[in-house]
Amino acid sequence: MQNFTYCAPTKVIFGRGVESQIGTELRELGATRVLVHFGGGSVKKTGLLDKVIASLTEAGLSYVEFGGVEPNPKLSFIHKGIELGRAEKVDFILAVGGGSVIDSAKAIGVGLVTGNDPWQYASTGTHPERNEVFPVGVVLTISAAGSEMSNSDVITNDLITPWVKQGITSETVRPLVAFLNPENTFTVSKFQTGCGIVDIMMHTLERYVTGQDECDLSERIAEALLVSVREAGRVAIAHPDNYEARATLMWASSLSHNDLTGCGKIRKFPVHKLEHPVSALHDSISHGAGLSVLFPAWAQFVMKYDIPKFAQLANRVWDCPMDFDHPERTALAGIEAMKRYFTEIGMPTHMSELGLTPDEYDAIIDLTTKGGTRPVKSYIDLGPDEIRAIYALAE
Repeated sequence: MQNFTYCAPTKVIFGRGVESQIGTELRELGATRVLVHFGGGSVKKTGLLDKVIASLTEAGLSYVEFGGVEPNPKLSFIHKGIELGRAEKVDFILAVGGGSVIDSAKAIGVGLVTGNDPWQYASTGTHPERNEVFPVGVVLTISAAGSEMSNSDVITNDLITPWVKQGITSETVRPLVAFLNPENTFTVSKFQTGCGIVDIMMHTLERYVTGQDECDLSERIAEALLVSVREAGRVAIAHPDNYEARATLMWASSLSHNDLTGCGKIRKFPVHKLEHPVSALHDSISHGAGLSVLFPAWAQFVMKYDIPKFAQLANRVWDCPMDFDHPERTALAGIEAMKRYFTEIGMPTHMSELGLTPDEYDAIIDLTTKGGTRPVKSYIDLGPDEIRAIYALAE
Protein backbone atom coordinates (compact mmCIF):
# COMPACT_ATOMS: atom_id res chain seq x y z
CA MET A 1 0.00 0.00 0.00
CA GLN A 2 1.35 3.40 -1.01
CA ASN A 3 1.40 6.33 1.42
CA PHE A 4 -1.64 8.55 0.95
CA THR A 5 -3.56 11.53 2.26
CA TYR A 6 -7.34 11.26 2.10
CA CYS A 7 -9.41 14.43 2.31
CA ALA A 8 -13.10 14.54 1.33
CA PRO A 9 -14.60 17.48 3.24
CA THR A 10 -17.55 18.11 0.91
CA LYS A 11 -20.83 17.94 2.83
CA VAL A 12 -23.26 15.73 0.92
CA ILE A 13 -27.02 16.15 1.35
CA PHE A 14 -28.62 13.24 -0.48
CA GLY A 15 -32.16 12.26 -1.39
CA ARG A 16 -35.58 13.43 -2.45
CA GLY A 17 -36.51 17.06 -1.85
CA VAL A 18 -33.07 18.22 -0.71
CA GLU A 19 -33.48 21.43 -2.77
CA SER A 20 -35.50 22.90 0.09
CA GLN A 21 -32.37 22.88 2.27
CA ILE A 22 -30.16 24.84 -0.14
CA GLY A 23 -30.82 28.33 1.19
CA THR A 24 -30.38 27.39 4.84
CA GLU A 25 -27.17 25.46 4.20
CA LEU A 26 -25.61 28.24 2.12
CA ARG A 27 -26.53 30.86 4.71
CA GLU A 28 -24.85 28.74 7.40
CA LEU A 29 -21.75 28.67 5.18
CA GLY A 30 -21.68 32.47 5.18
CA ALA A 31 -23.29 33.17 1.82
CA THR A 32 -25.16 36.44 1.33
CA ARG A 33 -25.12 36.92 -2.46
CA VAL A 34 -25.03 33.83 -4.67
CA LEU A 35 -23.99 33.39 -8.30
CA VAL A 36 -26.41 30.71 -9.56
CA HIS A 37 -24.53 29.05 -12.41
CA PHE A 38 -26.13 26.65 -14.89
CA GLY A 39 -26.03 25.38 -18.47
CA GLY A 40 -28.86 25.35 -20.98
CA GLY A 41 -32.59 25.48 -20.47
CA SER A 42 -33.10 22.03 -18.95
CA VAL A 43 -32.93 23.23 -15.34
CA LYS A 44 -35.61 25.77 -16.20
CA LYS A 45 -37.82 23.28 -18.07
CA THR A 46 -37.73 20.77 -15.23
CA GLY A 47 -38.50 23.42 -12.62
CA LEU A 48 -35.28 22.73 -10.73
CA LEU A 49 -33.99 26.29 -11.08
CA ASP A 50 -37.26 27.62 -9.63
CA LYS A 51 -36.85 25.34 -6.60
CA VAL A 52 -33.28 26.56 -6.09
CA ILE A 53 -34.27 30.22 -6.33
CA ALA A 54 -37.22 29.70 -4.00
CA SER A 55 -34.96 28.15 -1.36
CA LEU A 56 -32.43 30.98 -1.63
CA THR A 57 -35.16 33.60 -1.40
CA GLU A 58 -36.78 31.94 1.60
CA ALA A 59 -33.42 32.00 3.37
CA GLY A 60 -33.06 35.71 2.68
CA LEU A 61 -30.18 35.35 0.23
CA SER A 62 -29.81 37.53 -2.84
CA TYR A 63 -28.66 36.01 -6.10
CA VAL A 64 -27.67 36.64 -9.70
CA GLU A 65 -28.19 34.10 -12.49
CA PHE A 66 -25.47 33.14 -14.95
CA GLY A 67 -26.49 30.46 -17.45
CA GLY A 68 -25.14 29.20 -20.73
CA VAL A 69 -22.35 26.77 -19.84
CA GLU A 70 -21.50 24.45 -22.74
CA PRO A 71 -19.94 20.98 -22.60
CA ASN A 72 -16.17 21.16 -22.08
CA PRO A 73 -16.48 24.54 -20.27
CA LYS A 74 -14.76 27.30 -22.22
CA LEU A 75 -12.23 29.75 -20.82
CA SER A 76 -13.80 32.69 -22.66
CA PHE A 77 -17.12 32.02 -20.89
CA ILE A 78 -15.37 31.54 -17.56
CA HIS A 79 -13.82 34.99 -17.98
CA LYS A 80 -17.34 36.43 -18.34
CA GLY A 81 -18.35 34.70 -15.13
CA ILE A 82 -15.40 36.15 -13.27
CA GLU A 83 -16.28 39.64 -14.49
CA LEU A 84 -19.92 39.19 -13.50
CA GLY A 85 -18.99 37.83 -10.08
CA ARG A 86 -16.77 40.83 -9.38
CA ALA A 87 -19.35 43.33 -10.61
CA GLU A 88 -22.13 41.75 -8.58
CA LYS A 89 -19.93 41.22 -5.50
CA VAL A 90 -21.02 37.60 -5.06
CA ASP A 91 -19.60 35.63 -2.16
CA PHE A 92 -20.75 32.13 -3.11
CA ILE A 93 -21.16 30.19 -6.38
CA LEU A 94 -23.87 27.55 -6.71
CA ALA A 95 -23.48 25.25 -9.72
CA VAL A 96 -26.80 23.75 -10.85
CA GLY A 97 -25.92 21.09 -13.40
CA GLY A 98 -23.38 18.41 -14.27
CA GLY A 99 -19.61 18.25 -14.57
CA SER A 100 -19.21 21.06 -17.08
CA VAL A 101 -21.26 23.50 -15.00
CA ILE A 102 -19.42 22.50 -11.83
CA ASP A 103 -15.99 22.84 -13.43
CA SER A 104 -16.95 26.23 -14.85
CA ALA A 105 -18.07 27.33 -11.37
CA LYS A 106 -14.83 26.11 -9.83
CA ALA A 107 -12.75 28.02 -12.39
CA ILE A 108 -14.77 31.20 -11.84
CA GLY A 109 -14.12 30.80 -8.13
CA VAL A 110 -10.37 30.47 -8.76
CA GLY A 111 -10.41 33.69 -10.76
CA LEU A 112 -12.42 35.56 -8.14
CA VAL A 113 -10.34 34.52 -5.14
CA THR A 114 -6.88 34.82 -6.70
CA GLY A 115 -7.32 37.62 -9.21
CA ASN A 116 -5.51 35.41 -11.72
CA ASP A 117 -6.62 33.75 -14.94
CA PRO A 118 -7.53 30.11 -14.08
CA TRP A 119 -5.62 29.02 -17.18
CA GLN A 120 -2.43 30.17 -15.46
CA TYR A 121 -2.83 27.18 -13.14
CA ALA A 122 -4.27 24.66 -15.63
CA SER A 123 -1.51 25.24 -18.18
CA THR A 124 1.37 24.98 -15.70
CA GLY A 125 0.17 22.27 -13.32
CA THR A 126 0.25 24.71 -10.43
CA HIS A 127 -2.60 25.68 -8.14
CA PRO A 128 -3.73 28.51 -5.86
CA GLU A 129 -2.41 28.83 -2.33
CA ARG A 130 -4.04 26.55 0.23
CA ASN A 131 -5.96 29.42 1.86
CA GLU A 132 -7.31 30.76 -1.45
CA VAL A 133 -10.73 29.14 -1.64
CA PHE A 134 -13.88 30.66 -3.08
CA PRO A 135 -16.93 28.80 -1.71
CA VAL A 136 -18.68 26.65 -4.29
CA GLY A 137 -21.75 24.45 -3.89
CA VAL A 138 -23.42 21.99 -6.26
CA VAL A 139 -26.94 20.91 -7.16
CA LEU A 140 -26.17 17.86 -9.29
CA THR A 141 -28.20 16.95 -12.41
CA ILE A 142 -25.98 14.36 -14.13
CA SER A 143 -24.23 11.37 -12.58
CA ALA A 144 -20.89 11.27 -14.36
CA ALA A 145 -17.90 13.49 -13.70
CA GLY A 146 -17.79 13.26 -9.91
CA SER A 147 -16.79 16.93 -9.83
CA GLU A 148 -19.31 17.47 -7.03
CA MET A 149 -16.84 15.97 -4.55
CA SER A 150 -13.52 16.07 -6.39
CA ASN A 151 -10.47 18.31 -6.21
CA SER A 152 -10.34 18.36 -10.00
CA ASP A 153 -11.39 21.10 -12.42
CA VAL A 154 -11.08 20.53 -16.19
CA ILE A 155 -11.51 23.46 -18.57
CA THR A 156 -10.97 24.13 -22.29
CA ASN A 157 -8.96 27.08 -23.57
CA ASP A 158 -10.89 28.23 -26.62
CA LEU A 159 -8.79 31.41 -26.90
CA ILE A 160 -5.89 29.60 -28.57
CA THR A 161 -5.58 27.40 -31.65
CA PRO A 162 -5.87 24.47 -31.42
CA TRP A 163 -8.07 24.40 -28.34
CA VAL A 164 -6.46 22.75 -25.32
CA LYS A 165 -8.24 20.93 -22.50
CA GLN A 166 -6.43 20.72 -19.15
CA GLY A 167 -7.20 20.66 -15.48
CA ILE A 168 -6.44 22.13 -12.08
CA THR A 169 -5.98 19.58 -9.30
CA SER A 170 -6.12 21.22 -5.89
CA GLU A 171 -8.09 21.23 -2.64
CA THR A 172 -8.93 24.85 -3.47
CA VAL A 173 -11.52 23.68 -6.02
CA ARG A 174 -13.29 21.04 -3.94
CA PRO A 175 -16.95 22.05 -3.35
CA LEU A 176 -18.08 22.81 0.19
CA VAL A 177 -21.52 21.23 -0.18
CA ALA A 178 -23.34 19.05 -2.72
CA PHE A 179 -27.10 18.52 -2.96
CA LEU A 180 -27.77 15.15 -4.60
CA ASN A 181 -31.35 14.29 -5.54
CA PRO A 182 -31.48 11.31 -7.93
CA GLU A 183 -34.86 12.52 -9.24
CA ASN A 184 -33.02 15.39 -10.93
CA THR A 185 -31.37 12.83 -13.26
CA PHE A 186 -34.59 11.17 -14.46
CA THR A 187 -34.70 13.30 -17.63
CA VAL A 188 -31.08 12.68 -18.65
CA SER A 189 -31.03 11.08 -22.11
CA LYS A 190 -29.98 7.46 -22.62
CA PHE A 191 -26.83 8.56 -24.42
CA GLN A 192 -25.76 10.98 -21.69
CA THR A 193 -26.67 8.39 -19.05
CA GLY A 194 -24.36 5.98 -20.86
CA CYS A 195 -21.60 8.58 -21.02
CA GLY A 196 -22.00 9.08 -17.28
CA ILE A 197 -21.79 5.36 -16.56
CA VAL A 198 -18.54 5.16 -18.51
CA ASP A 199 -17.06 8.21 -16.78
CA ILE A 200 -17.89 6.81 -13.35
CA MET A 201 -16.27 3.50 -14.27
CA MET A 202 -13.19 5.20 -15.69
CA HIS A 203 -12.59 7.29 -12.58
CA THR A 204 -12.60 4.02 -10.66
CA LEU A 205 -10.67 1.90 -13.16
CA GLU A 206 -7.90 4.47 -13.61
CA ARG A 207 -7.23 4.12 -9.91
CA TYR A 208 -7.46 0.31 -10.10
CA VAL A 209 -5.11 -0.72 -12.92
CA THR A 210 -2.13 1.55 -12.33
CA GLY A 211 0.96 -0.60 -11.87
CA GLN A 212 2.42 -3.06 -9.42
CA ASP A 213 0.94 -1.32 -6.38
CA GLU A 214 -1.15 -3.45 -4.03
CA CYS A 215 -4.03 -2.29 -1.85
CA ASP A 216 -6.59 -5.05 -1.49
CA LEU A 217 -9.10 -3.00 0.50
CA SER A 218 -9.24 -0.13 -1.98
CA GLU A 219 -9.48 -2.61 -4.83
CA ARG A 220 -12.37 -4.44 -3.18
CA ILE A 221 -14.20 -1.14 -2.67
CA ALA A 222 -13.58 -0.28 -6.33
CA GLU A 223 -14.84 -3.67 -7.50
CA ALA A 224 -18.05 -3.32 -5.49
CA LEU A 225 -18.63 0.12 -6.96
CA LEU A 226 -18.01 -1.11 -10.51
CA VAL A 227 -20.40 -4.06 -10.17
CA SER A 228 -23.09 -1.83 -8.67
CA VAL A 229 -22.68 0.70 -11.49
CA ARG A 230 -22.74 -2.07 -14.08
CA GLU A 231 -26.11 -3.32 -12.88
CA ALA A 232 -27.66 0.04 -12.01
CA GLY A 233 -26.58 1.31 -15.42
CA ARG A 234 -28.55 -1.39 -17.17
CA VAL A 235 -31.65 -0.53 -15.16
CA ALA A 236 -31.31 3.23 -15.64
CA ILE A 237 -30.92 2.86 -19.40
CA ALA A 238 -34.06 0.72 -19.61
CA HIS A 239 -36.06 2.57 -16.94
CA PRO A 240 -34.88 6.20 -16.67
CA ASP A 241 -37.14 7.01 -13.71
CA ASN A 242 -36.02 4.09 -11.53
CA TYR A 243 -35.05 5.88 -8.34
CA GLU A 244 -32.79 3.21 -6.86
CA ALA A 245 -30.77 2.81 -10.05
CA ARG A 246 -30.37 6.57 -10.43
CA ALA A 247 -29.46 6.85 -6.74
CA THR A 248 -26.75 4.21 -7.12
CA LEU A 249 -25.28 6.00 -10.13
CA MET A 250 -25.39 9.39 -8.40
CA TRP A 251 -23.64 8.22 -5.24
CA ALA A 252 -21.15 6.20 -7.28
CA SER A 253 -20.36 9.31 -9.32
CA SER A 254 -19.30 11.06 -6.13
CA LEU A 255 -17.40 8.15 -4.61
CA SER A 256 -15.58 7.34 -7.83
CA HIS A 257 -13.79 10.69 -7.93
CA ASN A 258 -13.35 11.75 -4.29
CA ASP A 259 -10.30 9.44 -4.13
CA LEU A 260 -11.86 6.81 -1.85
CA THR A 261 -11.25 4.03 -4.37
CA GLY A 262 -7.67 5.16 -4.92
CA CYS A 263 -6.34 5.25 -1.36
CA GLY A 264 -2.93 3.58 -1.30
CA LYS A 265 -2.79 3.42 -5.09
CA ILE A 266 -0.77 5.27 -7.72
CA ARG A 267 -2.71 7.89 -9.67
CA LYS A 268 -1.75 8.62 -13.28
CA PHE A 269 -5.02 8.74 -15.32
CA PRO A 270 -3.40 8.00 -18.69
CA VAL A 271 -6.66 7.39 -20.56
CA HIS A 272 -8.14 10.71 -19.43
CA LYS A 273 -4.98 12.34 -20.74
CA LEU A 274 -5.43 10.52 -24.04
CA GLU A 275 -9.08 11.56 -24.29
CA HIS A 276 -8.90 15.24 -23.35
CA PRO A 277 -7.20 16.28 -26.61
CA VAL A 278 -9.82 14.34 -28.58
CA SER A 279 -12.76 16.28 -27.11
CA ALA A 280 -10.73 19.50 -27.17
CA LEU A 281 -10.22 19.23 -30.94
CA HIS A 282 -13.74 17.85 -31.49
CA ASP A 283 -16.08 19.69 -29.12
CA SER A 284 -19.01 17.51 -30.24
CA ILE A 285 -17.42 14.35 -28.83
CA SER A 286 -18.66 13.65 -25.31
CA HIS A 287 -15.95 12.86 -22.79
CA GLY A 288 -17.59 9.57 -21.79
CA ALA A 289 -17.86 8.47 -25.41
CA GLY A 290 -14.18 9.17 -25.98
CA LEU A 291 -13.29 7.14 -22.89
CA SER A 292 -15.44 4.17 -23.93
CA VAL A 293 -13.41 3.95 -27.14
CA LEU A 294 -9.94 4.59 -25.75
CA PHE A 295 -9.95 2.70 -22.43
CA PRO A 296 -10.43 -0.83 -23.86
CA ALA A 297 -7.76 -0.17 -26.49
CA TRP A 298 -5.35 1.20 -23.88
CA ALA A 299 -6.09 -1.79 -21.63
CA GLN A 300 -5.37 -4.23 -24.44
CA PHE A 301 -2.10 -2.42 -25.20
CA VAL A 302 -0.77 -2.34 -21.60
CA MET A 303 -2.29 -5.47 -20.04
CA LYS A 304 0.89 -7.50 -20.67
CA TYR A 305 2.60 -5.36 -18.03
CA ASP A 306 0.03 -6.26 -15.35
CA ILE A 307 -1.66 -9.53 -16.32
CA PRO A 308 -2.63 -10.51 -12.73
CA LYS A 309 -4.50 -7.25 -12.08
CA PHE A 310 -6.31 -7.21 -15.42
CA ALA A 311 -7.26 -10.88 -14.94
CA GLN A 312 -8.48 -10.10 -11.41
CA LEU A 313 -10.60 -7.26 -12.80
CA ALA A 314 -12.05 -9.57 -15.46
CA ASN A 315 -12.93 -12.22 -12.91
CA ARG A 316 -14.32 -10.06 -10.11
CA VAL A 317 -16.11 -7.35 -12.12
CA TRP A 318 -16.91 -8.85 -15.52
CA ASP A 319 -17.61 -12.42 -14.29
CA CYS A 320 -15.02 -14.05 -16.54
CA PRO A 321 -13.87 -17.51 -15.36
CA MET A 322 -10.24 -17.45 -14.20
CA ASP A 323 -7.86 -19.37 -16.42
CA PHE A 324 -5.05 -20.03 -13.97
CA ASP A 325 -2.85 -21.62 -16.63
CA HIS A 326 -3.30 -18.70 -19.03
CA PRO A 327 -4.41 -15.64 -17.05
CA GLU A 328 -3.73 -13.46 -20.08
CA ARG A 329 -6.77 -15.08 -21.68
CA THR A 330 -8.89 -14.05 -18.71
CA ALA A 331 -7.50 -10.51 -18.89
CA LEU A 332 -8.38 -10.23 -22.57
CA ALA A 333 -11.82 -11.75 -21.99
CA GLY A 334 -12.48 -9.05 -19.39
CA ILE A 335 -11.64 -6.30 -21.86
CA GLU A 336 -13.97 -7.85 -24.44
CA ALA A 337 -16.73 -8.17 -21.82
CA MET A 338 -16.33 -4.48 -20.97
CA LYS A 339 -16.61 -3.54 -24.64
CA ARG A 340 -19.78 -5.61 -24.97
CA TYR A 341 -21.23 -3.83 -21.97
CA PHE A 342 -20.41 -0.43 -23.44
CA THR A 343 -22.14 -1.45 -26.66
CA GLU A 344 -25.13 -2.71 -24.66
CA ILE A 345 -25.63 0.70 -23.03
CA GLY A 346 -25.25 2.51 -26.35
CA MET A 347 -21.65 3.66 -26.10
CA PRO A 348 -19.11 3.63 -28.97
CA THR A 349 -16.07 1.34 -28.92
CA HIS A 350 -14.43 2.28 -32.24
CA MET A 351 -12.73 5.46 -33.44
CA SER A 352 -14.99 5.58 -36.49
CA GLU A 353 -18.03 5.79 -34.20
CA LEU A 354 -16.59 9.05 -32.87
CA GLY A 355 -16.26 10.30 -36.44
CA LEU A 356 -12.46 10.11 -36.27
CA THR A 357 -10.35 8.91 -39.20
CA PRO A 358 -6.65 7.97 -39.34
CA ASP A 359 -5.75 11.18 -41.14
CA GLU A 360 -6.58 13.07 -37.92
CA TYR A 361 -4.40 10.95 -35.63
CA ASP A 362 -1.20 12.94 -36.04
CA ALA A 363 -2.86 16.20 -34.99
CA ILE A 364 -4.39 14.59 -31.90
CA ILE A 365 -1.13 12.85 -30.97
CA ASP A 366 0.79 16.09 -31.40
CA LEU A 367 -1.55 17.84 -28.98
CA THR A 368 -1.48 14.91 -26.54
CA THR A 369 2.33 14.74 -26.37
CA LYS A 370 3.12 18.47 -26.75
CA GLY A 371 4.71 17.87 -30.13
CA GLY A 372 6.29 14.60 -29.06
CA THR A 373 8.11 16.17 -26.09
CA ARG A 374 5.89 14.96 -23.26
CA PRO A 375 4.78 11.31 -23.26
CA VAL A 376 1.72 10.19 -21.32
CA LYS A 377 2.76 8.35 -18.16
CA SER A 378 1.33 4.84 -17.88
CA TYR A 379 2.81 1.36 -17.37
CA ILE A 380 5.30 2.63 -19.92
CA ASP A 381 5.70 6.09 -21.39
CA LEU A 382 3.17 6.53 -24.19
CA GLY A 383 4.78 8.52 -26.96
CA PRO A 384 3.54 9.05 -30.52
CA ASP A 385 4.24 5.47 -31.64
CA GLU A 386 2.53 3.91 -28.63
CA ILE A 387 -0.52 6.18 -28.89
CA ARG A 388 -0.82 5.43 -32.58
CA ALA A 389 -0.82 1.72 -31.71
CA ILE A 390 -3.60 2.29 -29.19
CA TYR A 391 -5.62 4.13 -31.81
CA ALA A 392 -5.13 1.16 -34.17
CA LEU A 393 -6.56 -1.18 -31.52
CA ALA A 394 -9.57 1.14 -31.23
CA GLU A 395 -10.38 1.12 -34.93
